[in-house]
Amino acid sequence: MKSKVYFSREITPEKTVELFDLCQKRLKGNVAVKLHSGEVGNQNFIRPNFWKPIIEHVGGTVTECNTAYEGERNTTEKHLKTLEKHGWSKYFKVDLLDAEGPDLVLDIPDGEIIKRNYAGKNLANYQSLLVLSHFKGHPMGGYGGALKQLAIGIASSYGKAYIHGAGNTEKIWTSDHDEFLKSMADAALSIVRYFKGNAVYINVMKNMSVDCDCCAVAENPCMKDIGILASLDPVAIDKACLDLVYAAKDDAGQKHFLERVESRNGILTVNAAKKLGVGSTEYELIEI
Repeated sequence: MKSKVYFSREITPEKTVELFDLCQKRLKGNVAVKLHSGEVGNQNFIRPNFWKPIIEHVGGTVTECNTAYEGERNTTEKHLKTLEKHGWSKYFKVDLLDAEGPDLVLDIPDGEIIKRNYAGKNLANYQSLLVLSHFKGHPMGGYGGALKQLAIGIASSYGKAYIHGAGNTEKIWTSDHDEFLKSMADAALSIVRYFKGNAVYINVMKNMSVDCDCCAVAENPCMKDIGILASLDPVAIDKACLDLVYAAKDDAGQKHFLERVESRNGILTVNAAKKLGVGSTEYELIEI
């Protein structure tokens, strides 16, 4: 059976809630809301006021993890200041999952590249997961969406280096590129298994720069806004977003965006995740 992906060209906080409800998934217990807090200086990340209705709708806690590179989010002290500066702490309960060690180690016996994932230990306090992703390009992954949030986003600072290094933190920026992409799929698998289906994924296709929200200096968006998608399948929702980019032939920025995706072999993460059983690339796009 094809995975259902709900899609609206109307990009509003209210439409986000509507699409979530169409997924018909009740998130029980403590709900971790994984989103991108935005690097200081970045102009493209999605602000708290946009996400506020959906976070309140599920009664969730905003969760993040420290980065593995220099910036304003690579230590607990700096990241907490950034969460406050960007307004997250003002509106929501906030939990920096790897504020203190030790990490939560998740085994991946059938991982293709890595056999364990290092997540922020506070993840153990949650029974459900809502992944709110800003779909955009990425300097290393080609694109960023639900799968990257599951993998790099929920990994601790050490875990991020471990995934980037394809199992060797000393090779964080020098590992084989395709092995890094496959490691992201492995890590995503561990998080999907951890929550046992108690997860919903929302991708917002706006402010679509070729750069990630992790870039303090990022290119301005090159494509027109496309819409919001929601699904219970992280593979299907990312594949649907990529397909919508390929379908935007009249968009003057499409070529530039796709150059970023294709030059980094971004589709490999989707296909590797499909192979592992994280989700399906076969989907039904239901436009609302």
